[in-house]
Amino acid sequence: MSALGKASGALKSVDYEVFGRVQGNGGLREAGGRGAYTEQEAKKLGVVGWVKNTSQGTVTGQVQGPEERVNEMKSWLSKVGSPSSRIDKTNFSNEKEISKLDFSDFNTRY
Repeated sequence: MSALGKASGALKSVDYEVFGRVQGNGGLREAGGRGAYTEQEAKKLGVVGWVKNTSQGTVTGQVQGPEERVNEMKSWLSKVGSPSSRIDKTNFSNEKEISKLDFSDFNTRY
């Protein structure tokens, strides 16, 4: 198990979708792959997973890591986001305890 998995007890996984003004021009995942705010925040918190813009104008992805850190990322996805984003709502689904991480890093999918 990775050092991340050992950091604190239970590992969690959760899927998310963020609604609002969250794409392009500094949204949660800035267009062009520069300054990917969600990726930066995830790496700062020490969680793994992915983020992707959808054709419906939302941002979707998955976060995995120690429960406390996943909860911090959920809070950021719900309330903070990037400096110029406006988050209307965030849906979380498939939240579960996992025995090991499925990812080794957090990245942006295109």
